[in-house]
Amino acid sequence: MLNNPLLNQGPIEIKRALISVFDKTDVLEFAKSLNNLGVEILSTGGTATVLRSGDIPVTDVSDYTQFPEIMDGRVKTINPLIAGGILGLRDQHYEEARLNKIKWIDLVICNLYPFSDVIKQQGSDLAVAMENIDIGGPTMIRSAAKNVGWTCVAVDPKDYKIIIDELSAGNISFETRKKLSVKAFGHTAQYDTIIHNYLFNESFPDELSLTYMKHSILRYGENPHQVAAAYRVKNDKSINVLNAKIHQGKALSYNNIMDADAALNCLREFDNTTCVVVKHSNPCGVSEGKNLLDVYKQAFGADSLSAFGGVIALNKKCTVEIANEINKVFVEIVLAPSFDSNALEVFSNKKNLRILETGYIQKREDKLEVRNLDGGLLIQGVDTSEIKIEQLETVTDVSPDETDIENMLFGWRVLKHIKSNAILLVKNKTSVGIGGGQVSRVDAVDIAIKKSGERISQSILCSDAFFPFRDSIDKIANTGIKAIIQPGGSIRDNEVVSACNEHRITMVFTGKRCFKH
Repeated sequence: MLNNPLLNQGPIEIKRALISVFDKTDVLEFAKSLNNLGVEILSTGGTATVLRSGDIPVTDVSDYTQFPEIMDGRVKTINPLIAGGILGLRDQHYEEARLNKIKWIDLVICNLYPFSDVIKQQGSDLAVAMENIDIGGPTMIRSAAKNVGWTCVAVDPKDYKIIIDELSAGNISFETRKKLSVKAFGHTAQYDTIIHNYLFNESFPDELSLTYMKHSILRYGENPHQVAAAYRVKNDKSINVLNAKIHQGKALSYNNIMDADAALNCLREFDNTTCVVVKHSNPCGVSEGKNLLDVYKQAFGADSLSAFGGVIALNKKCTVEIANEINKVFVEIVLAPSFDSNALEVFSNKKNLRILETGYIQKREDKLEVRNLDGGLLIQGVDTSEIKIEQLETVTDVSPDETDIENMLFGWRVLKHIKSNAILLVKNKTSVGIGGGQVSRVDAVDIAIKKSGERISQSILCSDAFFPFRDSIDKIANTGIKAIIQPGGSIRDNEVVSACNEHRITMVFTGKRCFKH
């Protein structure tokens, strides 16, 4: 180990390059440019075959090292001639390299097979996964990234142009080498993280690593003075906001992404035709039915004042009929699995309106969700729980009828997506009043009642947690609310149930709460 080695920060020439890539995007054109600039090219396997198909002179690594690929290709680039050629300090190791017949490798072009694709393939098991862990590739990448003073590395085809442009002018600058070195270490770190998380299949390992790819730089965060960016899970092809096709409109903002994600998550609760309207990450109108146009009108009309400037999310194809209706109001985003071409034409009249096409919207999956803390993370399982009819316990003298139960189950699906303390009033499978994000359950009841207006009669009240006192029940006594669904579990449940019996209000317990903080 050298003591206090000096880091070369000057430009370097590229005389020899090693190219071994899984992602072969633009590699042929890149290699042609290198060859035209007089760069000698070493390569391996499939990459060498591709380059030769373009009549590019290539030296196989095994010919260069005079050592064959062995053990079914497990050992091919792990060799002192390769490692020394990449890692050697040109100003200090020249004589040692000469004595050992090591030639300098100035440029390493390498990227790795996406391990996440392997483990998702049908029939993949531990043996298959382990066999597809690259050893030589990460070694070359990390070696070149470490020796940033003398070696350049690229793991992303998007960076080929930067390299060729600089080489055409003569040399590769230290600034470019450093930038690409950072990117290379990120590439191998991400690769190892995916492997680690696959092998450590416990929900909460002692050490947790997360890996994401930058999706976009955002104009700002929640407020204009906050910087922001969006990152997505590497190689994730699932249905989500970041993977949605954007047909038109301004770039998504931080708040747009948050609201669209909240709308999509609520929409995943339903199989039948449903519309969800979201404002500030909270549903402000939700309706389920048979006709999408009717469902949209009911969801938007549930709280049209709050819906102004919100997100409209549909779980069925958006038709021109619905597009014409939506175009009558101001909203930020329309999200749907697909759009009729005529509907897109209608929306094109509003240039700033964002149109997000997600593809088929499936149920929420059991997985972990992460929240940042100052100095750490909180991790929990996504709330994919459902309430079945047989889980409902009627605790009052008056029992709910079939329609009441249907509305209770509908309401509970929506309630899970409203910030606590949450009170939801529903009727005819449509929200009619929402009180969310309150520090007092009584205040949440007040807001829901006020929002519902004249629609409150014969509605169902849904509460995300138990009523600690009977005051909320007394408050709704003469409003027309006919039934309540709540978890139960308060030490004063008897008082609350007694209040319901006094006012002839039906109450059922779910036995579980659905807080959303």
